[in-house]
Amino acid sequence: MAYDVSPTARTLMVLELIQNRPGITAEQLGDKLGVSERAARRYVAILREADIPIESTRGPYGGYRVGRGLRLPPLMFSTTEALGLVMAVLEGPRGTADPVETALGKIIRVLPEPVARSTDAVRRVSARDPDPGVRTPDPEITAALVSHSTEHRRITIQYRRHQSEFPMDVDPWAVVVRRGRWYLLCWSHTKDAQRVLRVDRITRVEPQPTDFTPPADFDPLAMVEEHLAMGWKYPIEVEIDAPREDTACWIPRSMGRLEPIDETHTRLVASTDEPTWYAAQLTAIRAPYRILAGPELQTASHALSQRLLAASTLA
Repeated sequence: MAYDVSPTARTLMVLELIQNRPGITAEQLGDKLGVSERAARRYVAILREADIPIESTRGPYGGYRVGRGLRLPPLMFSTTEALGLVMAVLEGPRGTADPVETALGKIIRVLPEPVARSTDAVRRVSARDPDPGVRTPDPEITAALVSHSTEHRRITIQYRRHQSEFPMDVDPWAVVVRRGRWYLLCWSHTKDAQRVLRVDRITRVEPQPTDFTPPADFDPLAMVEEHLAMGWKYPIEVEIDAPREDTACWIPRSMGRLEPIDETHTRLVASTDEPTWYAAQLTAIRAPYRILAGPELQTASHALSQRLLAASTLA
């Protein structure tokens, strides 16, 4: 089975496989990684260049094994290096049983506590399945944001938008990875409002001598997804004849905010730049619903219904 991971992550997987299965061959390593036998040998060479004594034995019972008496030195990653490793792993889709995910968890457990806390904070607050064309932010900038977030330290950032840059004083609540895109969830003292900022647009981070207290019991990923559904060109309000719990199964958080009206009705509040696309997404609702606000969405839904009716008409 092939894994869409970085060379660094594959090298860690090779070490993990050799440690767990002494005598594993290059062919078997290649099968596990979903790469050629030649590529597997190259990853072994990378380990040897890092002074890890990987021994090899020829013959039908030969293969790779870690040299006797090897004790790996303590991991001496800086916050930037550790977060860079996390960022490399988060570039590709993965599951909880993925060997890369397991290896990453082991690395985080033996990191110094302050570094582990920062890197694991990002690892946990992430939504998977990256969007195509995502832009990875600068690791040093990202590491600084994560560090100040875990320390609850107010910061001044330089933020780039369009062709200009401007400073902002913010409380960095959390760094969130959503489908491969990196966001800073924060309270902006400059705007006196909650903000979700693109990390790849932050060009400088400076700590302030002021601490902050983050909101109690908040879900960073949920807040980011709800925020991304607001602020677009066309406002939307939809009433759905179903409880909020049922509606949440049909409408992802990224499509808007769900507000219970009563025990059997829910209000969807959102906005969009693409009414035609949004109208199609609403067809996932398995209950009657009414578009109360948003003439553009009403028009798009009416046109979609006519197309569906025409497509279902028997000749």
